[in-house]
Amino acid sequence: MASVKMPQLGESITEGTISKWLKQPGDQVKKYEGLVEIITDKVNAEVPAPLAGVLKEIKVKEGTTVTVGTEIAVIEESVAAAAQGSAPTAPASQPSKPEAAKGADVPARAAAPEESAEGRTRLSPAVRALIEEHRISDAELSGISGSGIGGRISKKDIEDYVAKRAQPAAANGEQRQRGAEAPPRPAGAPAVPGTPAPLSPMRRAIASNMVRSKQTIPHAWTVAEVDMSNVVRFRQQARDGFKQKEGIDLTFVPIIVKAVVEGLKAVPILNASWSDDGVVMHKDINIGVAVSVEDGLIVPVIHQADRLSIAGLAKVADDLAKRARAGSLTIPDVQGATFTVNNPGTFGTILSYSIIAPPQAGILAMDAIVKRPVVVEGDAIAIRSMMNLCLSFDHRVLDGVSAARFLQGVRRWLEGFSEQIPLY
Repeated sequence: MASVKMPQLGESITEGTISKWLKQPGDQVKKYEGLVEIITDKVNAEVPAPLAGVLKEIKVKEGTTVTVGTEIAVIEESVAAAAQGSAPTAPASQPSKPEAAKGADVPARAAAPEESAEGRTRLSPAVRALIEEHRISDAELSGISGSGIGGRISKKDIEDYVAKRAQPAAANGEQRQRGAEAPPRPAGAPAVPGTPAPLSPMRRAIASNMVRSKQTIPHAWTVAEVDMSNVVRFRQQARDGFKQKEGIDLTFVPIIVKAVVEGLKAVPILNASWSDDGVVMHKDINIGVAVSVEDGLIVPVIHQADRLSIAGLAKVADDLAKRARAGSLTIPDVQGATFTVNNPGTFGTILSYSIIAPPQAGILAMDAIVKRPVVVEGDAIAIRSMMNLCLSFDHRVLDGVSAARFLQGVRRWLEGFSEQIPLY
């Protein structure tokens, strides 16, 4: 008998939720074949079977959240099954050995599209959550054409179907003969006002991590006001050409990330983590960039951001954001962040305080760029594009002086931005 345990799907992840068992007791399983889908606050992952055999027992039911290392299933190794189903080597898409999931012989990997026609019935946790949210029946689901490999239904397929379903039934302009339908109920909204709304696995995991952060990290914060006029001017001039060449928009995010990288180089104590044995300084600068998704926030990571140009940062950030919203991030995509950049300003906020993601020592919130009158050199008043940057930091790792030095360095880099700073 072999025990299958809840793997650790990220450095700061302590628990996971069983989303769906892909096999049932009595089923034969092949080595590396998908066994169970697991949801965390950062990534949805399909955990493969560590060996060939028969699934004897499921220890944890679907929808249950358990800590890393908890036994979730038992597999009885079968010589016949091993001879028939064991793969000679792990699939090429699997992570390398250092990223192996704890409690299993093989690493967890992101759910991969099925290449057979049966694949369209294999729904990712993100797709399944969307189906439940919009109450799509099995009959409706059977009529949705999957655009994924092997006809697999993607999140976009569901969103397109929901949008089409929301259109008036009489597309030719005829008036509905029945009463207006009630608007769809938001995800997690209670059926009856005043009753608790059910928590999704992602929301529950985010809540747990945020409570842990506030209970264990002595948060402090400081704000700097930044004149972004030079950056705004540069972006306006470079935006169209960049879009033509790269096929993506040049946003403010990669420019801010570049400024953060330069700030961390100057004040490396912020690129660190607290431990009981002392402060751990990180050699690489890996920037987590918060991305809003259905029912929560995911923070994919730009690894070795200090080695990338603004254009390089833009391309990586765009790719990670698209895959985050499509539910196709892999485990390495959300591991190893040493500092995080949050962008609430995209929703028009002007002053935001963010909670630190353990074990990092800091997070920077960039708010909306707003034109307003300010006093400039010579006591004149001018209209400038202004933005607030709020730095939350772990007061165990550094003091206010170092935090202010970092933030002022970021501000000076942005305010001194010019065409001399290379895009590539």
